[in-house]
Amino acid sequence: MIGTRNYAIIGCGMMGREHMQNLALVEGANLIAIADPDAGSRKEAHDLASRLGQDVRLFEDTATMLSEAKPDAVIIASPNYTHFDAVKPVMETGAAILLEKPMCTTVPDAESLAVAASNYPNLFWVGLEYRYMPPVTRFIERIHAGEAGDIKMLAIREHRFPFLEKVGDWNRFNRNTGGTLVEKCCHFFDLMRHIMRDEPVRVFASGAQDVNHLDETYDGETPDIIDNAFVMMDFAGGGRAVLDLCMFAEGSAQQEEISAVGPIGKLEVKLPVGEVTWSPRDKSGPFVTHVETPPDALAAGDHHGATYFQLRDFHDALLNGTDPLIDARDGYRSVVIGAAAQQSIASGCPVDISFTAKD
Repeated sequence: MIGTRNYAIIGCGMMGREHMQNLALVEGANLIAIADPDAGSRKEAHDLASRLGQDVRLFEDTATMLSEAKPDAVIIASPNYTHFDAVKPVMETGAAILLEKPMCTTVPDAESLAVAASNYPNLFWVGLEYRYMPPVTRFIERIHAGEAGDIKMLAIREHRFPFLEKVGDWNRFNRNTGGTLVEKCCHFFDLMRHIMRDEPVRVFASGAQDVNHLDETYDGETPDIIDNAFVMMDFAGGGRAVLDLCMFAEGSAQQEEISAVGPIGKLEVKLPVGEVTWSPRDKSGPFVTHVETPPDALAAGDHHGATYFQLRDFHDALLNGTDPLIDARDGYRSVVIGAAAQQSIASGCPVDISFTAKD
């Protein structure tokens, strides 16, 4: 069929299985193969595929999967520290690629991959899907329509639960993740760039590991990932943005809250309630709009429907030969910002941001 393409997934842990559930909702996206070295993860993927009615071959190694399955597109959802090496053999096949965030865990690797991807003859998409949560999408559309005017202040608050358990708990250490502000917050730095339609020039951050994982040890090591931070950024056009992150606030009514303020008024969005609030300066408001997320998409993962909508657009781009909406440039820049924020915490000083990879 013209609208059907065959997909494979590298890594069938928590995020890989979320992609499995969402591919089942995308018409014409046919999942045929999964590769993961962990037997437990393969078993869980096998059971999920059976429930979803997906006829999927499971492989222990990526090379064999790519050789035998020959997918049209590959989703890379393996642990962060494997991304740089995992993507290389896929690029050698010429298949379309959706590489989960963060693109890489270090700036040099992200820069190298961004340069390589700029000449890639097929679709190369980075999974920064927070743009795709329906209430956030509507919030951004209204900002870009000029409803609040030129945005001067942008604030993102995420008050949530600690890092989840992964295979081997690889996400407990900076060396595997790039640090919390790369691993977790690259989504938010991408959102800031996208909402402001501008680039940051300076970051100042303060954060620490104060509560989570302090009683855990792995081969005699205690986890070193931070669990709370404030990150402030100055943008080239004069606007500014701040991130307020707390990962020991699972009792919060709303996990994410984003506000944008311009000379005309203030727009806000809150999740999971899915409300967008408009508060004009003339005090005629506030006006609250509820943005629905389709129940199937909402139930197919932990990202408020975003994974489905991103995969839908990825599949459309694959069918039509169009450019990625979130590309390696976006992925690279989100890593640079996160790494600069981690550096600012370590040094106690503001850090100037510069992007050296070619656009």
